Amino acid sequence: MVAGAEDPTLLAPDAAANATGDRPRGRRRAEPEKPLDRVIAIVGLAVGAVRTRIGVLDAEQKAALTPEERTARRRSQVRWSLGAGAASIVLLPLLLLGIGWLIFPIPSPDDAVNNQIATISYTDGEQLARLVPEQGNRIKVSMDAIPVHVREAVLAAEDRTFYSNPGFDITGILRAAVNQLTGGAGGGSTITQQYVKNTLVGNDATYWRKYKELIVSLKVSGQKSKDEILNDYLNAIYFGRGAYGIESASLAYYGKPAAELTPSEGALLAGIIQSPSNWDPANAPDRARQRWAFVLDGMSQQGWISREDREAAQFPATIPPANTSRSSSLTDERGHILNAVRAELASLGISEQAFAQGGLQVTTTVDPQRQQQLTESVRAQMEGQPEELRTGAVAIDPRTGGIVAYYGGENGTGLDYARVLKQPGSTFKPFAVLAGLLEDPPIGLGTEFDGSERPGLRNADGADCPSCDLKQAMTISNNVVFTKLAAQVGPQKVADAARLAGITASMDNPDARLPLGNKEVTPVQLASAYATIAAGGVWHAPHLVSKVVDSEGRVLYELLPGEGEQRFSEQVARNVTEAMLDVLPNDGLELPGGQEAAGKTGTVQSRFEGENNDAWFAGFTPDLATAVWVGTDRNDPIRDASGTPISGKDLPGDMWQEFMSNAVRTGETAEFPTFRALGRPPSTLAPNEPTATPEPTPTSSAAPTPTPEPEQQPPPPPEEPPEPEPLPDQDQPAVTPDPGPEPLIGRSDPQPGEDTGSSPDPTVG
Repeated sequence: MVAGAEDPTLLAPDAAANATGDRPRGRRRAEPEKPLDRVIAIVGLAVGAVRTRIGVLDAEQKAALTPEERTARRRSQVRWSLGAGAASIVLLPLLLLGIGWLIFPIPSPDDAVNNQIATISYTDGEQLARLVPEQGNRIKVSMDAIPVHVREAVLAAEDRTFYSNPGFDITGILRAAVNQLTGGAGGGSTITQQYVKNTLVGNDATYWRKYKELIVSLKVSGQKSKDEILNDYLNAIYFGRGAYGIESASLAYYGKPAAELTPSEGALLAGIIQSPSNWDPANAPDRARQRWAFVLDGMSQQGWISREDREAAQFPATIPPANTSRSSSLTDERGHILNAVRAELASLGISEQAFAQGGLQVTTTVDPQRQQQLTESVRAQMEGQPEELRTGAVAIDPRTGGIVAYYGGENGTGLDYARVLKQPGSTFKPFAVLAGLLEDPPIGLGTEFDGSERPGLRNADGADCPSCDLKQAMTISNNVVFTKLAAQVGPQKVADAARLAGITASMDNPDARLPLGNKEVTPVQLASAYATIAAGGVWHAPHLVSKVVDSEGRVLYELLPGEGEQRFSEQVARNVTEAMLDVLPNDGLELPGGQEAAGKTGTVQSRFEGENNDAWFAGFTPDLATAVWVGTDRNDPIRDASGTPISGKDLPGDMWQEFMSNAVRTGETAEFPTFRALGRPPSTLAPNEPTATPEPTPTSSAAPTPTPEPEQQPPPPPEEPPEPEPLPDQDQPAVTPDPGPEPLIGRSDPQPGEDTGSSPDPTVG
């Protein structure tokens, strides 16, 4: 025989069969050199043996078989298939059960509640706040401290066979599996499963979660008594209002311990377990009453209360819900961020209940450095000021719409002043300029108006201007000029321009005084609108949430970087910016390092002579837009510590300047795009600066002065528009753009008390 003929690498199985005239036989294999090779070899031998045992052959081997051998092989395959199928029916569930039993632990109720707690993080991952602290809205009590009728109410609502079932409902599990395949709702569960699902494994409608729920339910049932399971359940389940466990729920809804609950009160709490945010009587009294009746009817059917007691039961009264952000870390300004995040999550379809029970990890757009800078700037300027003064401030990244700093007030459980509607004063004047620039032909910044005071409309001290263009009028905040501009383009177009920029508040029935800020907005909206101008006319929805991950690591929401929506051209935005560039130097609010910034003051006059109710400053660099408001809860006149009325360039301007200066020092200087004027360019002179009178030039009668081409002539000043009241009905309202979602203003926010001194028409810039 030729050397090497016995080498298995040189002789294939079919060749060996032909050489011997017999069926293929096993061969000696070379000894594996590595452990992995040995494992592969052993597995290969096992697979080969199984294939041989059940008669699995390739095409040539099958062709070599006799008819009798083929029949025998088929019979063997059938026997092996039936045996393997029967074994898998028994062994596979046991295998899955064994694996699950080993890998799924039983967390304690303490761990279960901690796993449900949501954490809110800054943009760099540093923790900003937690929804509920370890010791806060959960108070553990023993079974003896929970009245029997309260326990029975929970059983009537959730699992009436709790003490007799094995801890899981196989019918309900199969029904849930079928519904998962057909797209229906899930099946019913026992108290044990509810405890495991809501506190230990989560509530995802997946086969994996059902498998995990079944295994952990079996382990819980095997290791704990029914009373222990029920006690753990009642100490860990979420009841809404930030309350975990029956004791905290009793305090949150009735202001008393669980030991004092009546059957009727216990029935109400039991009824809301399945959907606390939807069945809280403060939110949905009708649905809460229906669930309450369902629970009492179940208690009656089970014989736990008499028919007479059921008929005599009265729907219990609950106390108003309190702010649930009771952690010590949330009583400061961060509490407002948490509540704003919660509202935004609701607008994204993530309910308060999911937020409270899902162990969510929420990453925000808040920059810890910017947040600290804004907070410190507000505190530094407000120190020593009258206690009745309130402040709201918001800073937004124009490139994304992300809120990088948010200050709604020092009391994190009180009113959020970053979302309170207030008249913005003259911070609305840039939207009149925007409306003019959007005209065809555009009304350029060099367009001149007579800004002299007239009856019924005055200017602030030093703001009169017998003849000034729009940029000059913006610098000194001349009121008359901008009411004339609004009357010329049409007040509705000014409102439309504001909405294009990002103002989402109602501006119904606008008049020519709209540029003076007689419609209410919030600091969030104003910062967002100014951010659109800073971004070259590109609007991004203002937002706080960038990513949401559940306790299992699944991404529920992630904001993908987008290009935004081009609401108006970059050149138009740059012209609006140009109109605002001289405001800061005029008011002494320049930024360091030569950083250019555009801004505007806003001061709302009180009905009391010489007093103001609200003061604003809003402005931006290419990288950051910030709005600051100062006022009171009841719209009272605002004065500083020295007793001087506060205007926009005072406290709000100082806060804005300090914050933006710190931001500039910790960042890089950015430049606005090159200015290219639309329409008549603005004057380079300061407002009211006299122009030099040119000396007359002698002309020859034989050589007349050439007349410039018409397109070279500057457009004549616009004719004096009619008085704004009443307004001419000559402009058709423009199509109002869709403002887009504003997650932070998803619902009607509570407003301060009634106005005791506001003026419907602010006249001070």
